[in-house]
Amino acid sequence: MTDKTYNLLPSFSLIMAMLLWASSFVALKIAFQGFHPMQVMFGRMLIASLCFVVFIPSFRKISWRRQDIKYLLIMVICEPCLYFTFEAKALELTSASQAGMITAMMPLLVAILAWSWLKEKISQQTLAGFCLAIGGACWLSLASEASTNAPNPLLGNFFEFMAMVCAAAYTVSLKRLSSNYPPLFITALQAFVGTLFFFPFLLLPEVSWTIHWDLAPALAVLYLGTMITFGAYGCFNYGVSRISASRAAGYVNLIPVFGVILGMIILGDQLNPSQWLACGLVFCGVWLSSRSGRTAAIQPLKSKAS
Repeated sequence: MTDKTYNLLPSFSLIMAMLLWASSFVALKIAFQGFHPMQVMFGRMLIASLCFVVFIPSFRKISWRRQDIKYLLIMVICEPCLYFTFEAKALELTSASQAGMITAMMPLLVAILAWSWLKEKISQQTLAGFCLAIGGACWLSLASEASTNAPNPLLGNFFEFMAMVCAAAYTVSLKRLSSNYPPLFITALQAFVGTLFFFPFLLLPEVSWTIHWDLAPALAVLYLGTMITFGAYGCFNYGVSRISASRAAGYVNLIPVFGVILGMIILGDQLNPSQWLACGLVFCGVWLSSRSGRTAAIQPLKSKAS
């Protein structure tokens, strides 16, 4: 493998992760047509866990560091546990296209968390861009009209924003861990913890067990478990292990583009003129913050012994 190819792999992996994540909004909407959201979340986690079973012997060689435990806990609590819970509620209430637009704010959230957690510098221009993007997201939500695909877009978009807060915390924690744990192990840990976390929800009376399976929703759950939980997270974790968290988070700006296109083509989502202007405001905010320069790379923790 040439050096040029090796250097391009993180970028290619991150682009693939963003395309797959954008498609997950569409897949979730389809899956929810046949299953309860908690059944979908458990199913995708279980399928992903089964994909990782063959790798368990290699994971036994990994040495755990005590100082990493809190970051591992933060990572798995944020994603998949809280992130998927918020996203499930979001996509019950808003459209795939609008949910995809809200993801444009994740790079700014990563910058804010890097500033507050790691004391990294953040410019006034980045803060101005963050406020502009937040304003655009609020406008997008308030300009939304209830429809079959989006019965309560305002609340749904708020839940998607909360999912992005979790995603940002996950990204910062992931960068802290990526130098000591291989991407495959981190992705597997997320799948195993997610399976345990979502299983109790199946015991709730309103969830119950599904007896009748429709083909399209079932295939959507299979796609989510393999291509998204196994594939997208594997690609993203690999990319973050090779470049800074702030650079990796910048690729999230591709999700709104992919998400809107896929939502319109597959689900027939529509945005009104006011919402298109709101989308433009979100992108302007992201662009304004990125013009001020990348945030400093988030460096992995070093042990005191090193």
